[in-house]
Formats: sequence, C-alpha cells, structure tokens
Amino acid sequence: MPSGEKNLTEGPLARQILVFSVPLVLSNLLQALFNMSDIAVVGRFAGSQALGSVGSTTIFVTLITGFLIGLGGGVNVLVARFYGAGNTRDVEKSVHSSLLVCLAAGILMLLIGVVFSPALLRLLGTKPDLLEGAILYLRIYFLGMPAMAIYNFGNGVFSAVGNTRKPLIYLSISGALNVVLNLFFVIVCQMSVAGVALASILTQYLSAGLILRALARTESCYGIRRDQLRLDPAMIRSILGLGVPAGCQNAIFALANLFIQAGINTFDTVVVSGNSAAANADPLVYDVMAAFYTACSSFMSQNYGAGKRNRVKRSYFISLGYSFGIGAVLGLSLVFFGRTFLALFTTEQAVIEAGMQRLVIMGLCYPVSAFMDCTIAASRGLGRTIVPTIIVIMGSCVFRVAWVYTIFAYFGTLQSLYLLFVCSWSITAIAEIIYFAWAYKEQMKIYDPA
Repeated sequence: MPSGEKNLTEGPLARQILVFSVPLVLSNLLQALFNMSDIAVVGRFAGSQALGSVGSTTIFVTLITGFLIGLGGGVNVLVARFYGAGNTRDVEKSVHSSLLVCLAAGILMLLIGVVFSPALLRLLGTKPDLLEGAILYLRIYFLGMPAMAIYNFGNGVFSAVGNTRKPLIYLSISGALNVVLNLFFVIVCQMSVAGVALASILTQYLSAGLILRALARTESCYGIRRDQLRLDPAMIRSILGLGVPAGCQNAIFALANLFIQAGINTFDTVVVSGNSAAANADPLVYDVMAAFYTACSSFMSQNYGAGKRNRVKRSYFISLGYSFGIGAVLGLSLVFFGRTFLALFTTEQAVIEAGMQRLVIMGLCYPVSAFMDCTIAASRGLGRTIVPTIIVIMGSCVFRVAWVYTIFAYFGTLQSLYLLFVCSWSITAIAEIIYFAWAYKEQMKIYDPA
C-alpha cells in the first residue's frame, strides 16, 4: 500500500480512529483558526464596525460553503466504499466524475453568492452601517468558491483512502499565508474587509492547486488522469445521491441560523458585534468535533464495503465517544477562558461582555451536538442520506424557525434565543439515533446467511 494510505478494515479500531482523526483535528482546527484570523485582524485593526460587517456574513458564508463541504463528504463515502471493497475501476470513475461535479458546484455557488448576497443581507435586517462592508466582503469572498469545492473534493478523496496527512500539510501552508496576507492587506494596505476577503480567496486557490497537484502525481487508483476526466452517469447519480443531501444538511443548519441572525440583528450594534466575536467559537469547536464524524463515515464505509460487520458498529460508538469528549473539553474551556478568547477579536469591554452571554450557554451545550452529528455521519457511511436530511430539516430548521417566532418573540432575550441550539440538537439527535438503529439492521441483512 502506497505511503500515506491506510487500510481501515484491519487493526485496533480505537487507536486507528484516533490516529486517523488527529491530522483531521489539526486540519479543522487550523482551518477554524485561520478563518478566525479574518475576524481578529479586522476587529483589532479596522474597528468594531468592520468586525460587525464581516461577522454579519458568517451565516451566509456557512450556508454556501456548508453545501460544498457536504458534497466533499459524499465523495469521501463513495470513494471509501469502493476502496474498501478493492474495486479499483469504480474508484477511478468516482474520483474523476467527482472532480467535475464539485467544480461545477463551486462555480454555481460563486454565482449564487455574488448575485443574491445583497438581497439576503437586507432580508436579514443587517444594520445599515454594516451593510456596505458586508456586501463587499461577500462579493470578493465568493470568487473563491470553485477553489473551495476542489479542495473539499481532494480532501474527501485522501480521507477515503486513509491519508489525512497531506490535506493537513497543504492547509497549513495556505493558512499561514492567509494570516500574513490578512495583516498585510489590512494594516499596510488599509483595505479593511476587502483585504481579508482577498487574502481568503488567494489562499483558497493555493490549497486547491496543491491538492490537485498531489492527486495528479499519485500512481494509485485514486489519482487524477487528464484522459480519464469524464462524467460517468452512474457515478454522478451516486455522488449527487450522497453529496447533495449531505450538503443540504449543512446548508439547512445555516439557513435556520439565518433566522437566528435576524433575531440577533434586533439588538444594538454592540450585541451584534459581541455575537459575531463569540460565534467564532462555533467553527473552532464544530470543526474539531467534525474530524471524528469524517472518521466515522470513512471507517464505516470502508468496513461496510469490505463486509466487516462488527467493525461497522464499533466505528460509530468509538467516534461518538471521541467527539463527545473533545466537545466537552473545548466547551468548558470557552466557559472559563471566554473573555481571553473574545479579546482576540475586540478590545471593547462592552462587546466582550455581550459575547460572553453566548459563550457560556454554547460552551455547556456543545457536547450534545455529537449525538446528532455523529449519528448523521454514521447513516451517511451506510449510504443512507435522504431520511437523515429530512430529520434535520424538521429538527434543526423548522423547529428553530418556530422557536424564533414563538419563544424568542415572547421573551425577547439573548438567552431565550441561544437556548434553541441545545433544544434542537437534542430533539434531532433522538430522531436520528432511532432511524440509525433501524437503518443499521436493514443494511446488515446483506451479511446474514441465506
């Protein structure tokens, strides 16, 4: 087996999942930290208004990028299944079709973001003094969507074959450059929000180029060959069947959070800026926990393809334990050291105190999300995506919107708004676990003796 690839169907599972996940944890942690550098540099060197402008775009950015990340997750599951089964021909076809599908999706997201971002920001009630900067940031940032789509495709392929080290290296290179460019464009060039957006897209294209180069150079069955770049109809259906629901799940969370942002926007600029600063903790925690969700999907998919029934189930429980544990550690750290964290983004004490209202509630509740997200990843690893998506729509979209217009509308406090997160996570998790238990039994019937 070539260097960097790992057979996920043999060996001690707990250790394998941990070793597999550590580079993913570091990658996701670096990604979150590098993304936060945009906010930190703007908040520290361009003022609270610029901070609020960039912060007001967070949910919309998550809405679009979440779809591309989910599509990459679909690529991961499909390639891992074929790779675990030793079906090299289908690995080749799935990789080349996935590249073209993801590139097309990136271009589509670029067009959607550039065209509709002004209208959506106005619909959300973005403060007039923040609107111009927010629109400028988004229109520049979304030029990088094709690159983001390609990077997530490559990351999905490498993770599927057990190689999580290369994406970490490429992300480290591009992320470090992103920080340098942020400082240069904002401090030296005085470009404010435009500067951090420009730094983001330049480094996104760098990471996409690096990961494409690596795939083109590999001699393995998952390598990219120019003469094999074509769309296979069967593979397109499989990619879209796995990736679109996964992408929609991510986008649905962001869509529901748009209504939450509309609720935040009913408060003054200090609260909006404080929420923007505190919200940077979300990707920091979620993305680190998500490393174990990726591990869950990859291990379950490879072992499902290889017919390793017992390892399929154990992969879920071990991944769930890891993700819950790291969510608890990070969440409690933010509760106790939240003011230090917020000081990275602003020096205004009023903004810090406003941000702490969010950090305390969210920090105590992050571990609960593991039961929902890890179970969704497990269902995806078995190829089940439609029903989990429907459950997410009901539990994390419809429920959250209803909460905003009932509970929050009645109490009108930040606390009543933030508590909807843990309530929706709990309800969705219960439904997802019930469905997964049934789906697991159904999928495992193929291994029962006739």
